[in-house]
Amino acid sequence: MANKTKSTIPGNLSVDTELVVAGREPFRHDGFVNTPIVRGSTVLSPTVADLEGHTGRYSYGRRGNPTVESLEIALTRIEGGAGVVLTPSGLSAVSLALLAVLKAGDHLLMVDSAYQPTRRVCDEVLTRYGIETTYYDPLLGSGIASLVRPNTRAIFLESPGSQSFEIQDVPAIVDVASQHDIVTLMDNTWATPLFFRPHDFGVDISIQAGTKYLGGHSDLNIGTISANARTYRRVHLAHGDLGITVAPEDAFLASRGLRTMAVRLERHQQSALTLAHWLSTRPEVRLVLHPALPQHPGHALWKRDFKGASGLFSIILQPVPKPTVDAFLDALSLFGLGYSWGGFESLAIPFDCSPYRSATHWAPGGPAIRLQIGLEDPADLVADLDSGFAAMAAAG
Repeated sequence: MANKTKSTIPGNLSVDTELVVAGREPFRHDGFVNTPIVRGSTVLSPTVADLEGHTGRYSYGRRGNPTVESLEIALTRIEGGAGVVLTPSGLSAVSLALLAVLKAGDHLLMVDSAYQPTRRVCDEVLTRYGIETTYYDPLLGSGIASLVRPNTRAIFLESPGSQSFEIQDVPAIVDVASQHDIVTLMDNTWATPLFFRPHDFGVDISIQAGTKYLGGHSDLNIGTISANARTYRRVHLAHGDLGITVAPEDAFLASRGLRTMAVRLERHQQSALTLAHWLSTRPEVRLVLHPALPQHPGHALWKRDFKGASGLFSIILQPVPKPTVDAFLDALSLFGLGYSWGGFESLAIPFDCSPYRSATHWAPGGPAIRLQIGLEDPADLVADLDSGFAAMAAAG
């Protein structure tokens, strides 16, 4: 029988095929299709020379094991970077990436529409280490050049914006950054590398909350950082020096989710578009903030750069009192009221960006609700939202 211990995966596969095969080496694990869960801290070396020379594939559990490495290899192929490190959550991925590229005295440009906990990292953590943050309008594009200082070392992007769904002109911002030797980082959780690959646009560091679409089942927390050749060594060193590690069970679940992410995302996309189009016809809805809709202000940029849209978007209701909005949400039975997104279940949360925006003014003209469209039948979700609107009318 031929020796099948080494990978024979070709390098010109479609992303759908990569999702299935990348990172798996069945014959390294007695033929099992999935990389087994390896729990362990201590790794033994056969000799002192091997111990001191770190000649083995692994040296210590915190520095990696087959379960974790399998996912890192797969994501490196999907992201198209030089390497990937894993963290215990999306927020820890953001924090680690920023700490890897910034030091005391540096200046950071952070998009004003960023995930709110990311802002807390900037305002509560980075400031204690002498790193200053300036927030910028997500629609600034090449105009961001006016905010660059001699000590600006990083620009952080998130497109579309968290909750408010502004689309950034990523190539224009990356072009400015390259002219000033500035590192660019991007939270790409919404699109995933299936619908937008930051490295293809020159972004140095691509970050995901793998808790969302990578896991896909609302049963794990994990973060991913993909870095290009320019930044991978810094990210990898910071990852090791800070002792960041993920549980092998979580890495296993994320790997399992990776294999079905393409088919799940396609269903999320189609169902979300169905709901978004329906909601845009409702008299109770003032705006639908979905980048794939032609009426969205950032639609042209989305169409130029993105390959698809995921299942998350927001709506702005007509002006009504809060108790009326609460009645709408409380009447929903298929939409759960909970944070996070990307799982198989649909979710809804009310939100208000105005208290924490600083470079822009959030005034959408009515109450805002973020919707995560899951894998349920869209017709049932429409009926559920229709019941919510009926409850809202009764409360009003």
